[in-house]
Amino acid sequence: TLHEWAGPPRESSSRLVDMLGSKFLSSRTWALLDGLRQWRPVYSPLIQICLLQQQVKSWQRILSTSCAKCAKNQRLKQKRAISEKKLTRYFVDHRRVCVIGGHGGQGINSFHSEPRKEFGGPDGGNGGDGGHVILKADQQIKSLASVLPFYRGFDGERGRSKDCYGANGGYMYIKVPVGTLVKEDGKTVADLAQHGEEYVAAYGGTGGKGNRFFLSNENRAPMTATLGESGQERVLHLELKTMAHAGLVGFPNAGKSSLLRAISNAKPAVAPYPFTTLNPHVGIVHYQDYEQVAVADVPGIIRGAHLNRGLGLAFLRHIEHCRFLLFVVDLSVSEPWIQLQDLKYELEQYEEGLSKRPHAVIGNKIDLPQSKANLLLLKERVEQRVIPLSALTGDNLEELLLHLRDLYDAYVNTEQSRRQNPVKW
Repeated sequence: TLHEWAGPPRESSSRLVDMLGSKFLSSRTWALLDGLRQWRPVYSPLIQICLLQQQVKSWQRILSTSCAKCAKNQRLKQKRAISEKKLTRYFVDHRRVCVIGGHGGQGINSFHSEPRKEFGGPDGGNGGDGGHVILKADQQIKSLASVLPFYRGFDGERGRSKDCYGANGGYMYIKVPVGTLVKEDGKTVADLAQHGEEYVAAYGGTGGKGNRFFLSNENRAPMTATLGESGQERVLHLELKTMAHAGLVGFPNAGKSSLLRAISNAKPAVAPYPFTTLNPHVGIVHYQDYEQVAVADVPGIIRGAHLNRGLGLAFLRHIEHCRFLLFVVDLSVSEPWIQLQDLKYELEQYEEGLSKRPHAVIGNKIDLPQSKANLLLLKERVEQRVIPLSALTGDNLEELLLHLRDLYDAYVNTEQSRRQNPVKW
């Protein structure tokens, strides 16, 4: 059996193990095991050979460093390659959060017990207060994607005897981006505009009272102890005032995602069918003077978006949080100026003055043959400057980057003239 041990095996069994072992094990390995024959479990010969092979593999992995097979087994397993779809990180600028403060600790009912002290009196301590749930602005956080939909504060500890109070529950901090608006029932209750600014989202409950608290001249031996109070419960809506500096606005399949890929390191999904982008993506454009401009790939809007057709209002809300706009027009379609007029109409119907923000007109897909003729017609009917480019081949991207920097500098100067801090990425 496995738990039964004996002395040296019989001569016939030992001879059989030697014969089989010479076939399955090398001479070097058998020499290492030659000194271990003094004590062996009582197994059948075939079982002994199998066990010896398993032991040799483990010993070679530890002792041998020159064996190629053992060195291969010692290598760390490489992580499985993750697809680009799973690597994509969506930008979240709106989140609904339910927060509950910590529960207060319970007060206890206790009396002092000590030898030769018959009437020690009550000594039950109070319970600790529950912890608060606090929203804290952090300039390192850029999106609300890390914010969970539910938070509960830490509970306070219960009181103890000998007038010992319970510990208060620790504070729970939720890090949010700078510029986060906190709304409750449609009303703004907090604006976290500075780094390190805090807002108590839910207060913790008060701890219960021990019987020591109720001691009085009328009641020298109180038997009353109260429970802790429940924490505050609220449902808050977090919303970013600024999602990005620039927003790419256009109809589906206009090439917004391809353009963001060309000018930044962002990798939104690209496919030859409309509504490829269902969530906003943000890419960072780096300049030589270490300035960074955030560009958002907003999902494409359709005609009637201001009437909430499809997900129109959700898409237009993303555009509202951008400081200046980049209208992306597909030059390969007939009458591309109609697209620009429809885009501005939808923005103006959603919010008055939204289409009048600083913007630029980008004519994409200039590499196609029919686009050059449409470009001349577009310039005749549009007063603004039109930047023709191709996100696929990279033609004329430098002009877009220079104009983008001009829009960013104008935004910074405007904010500084108003004595406000511009959003830095």
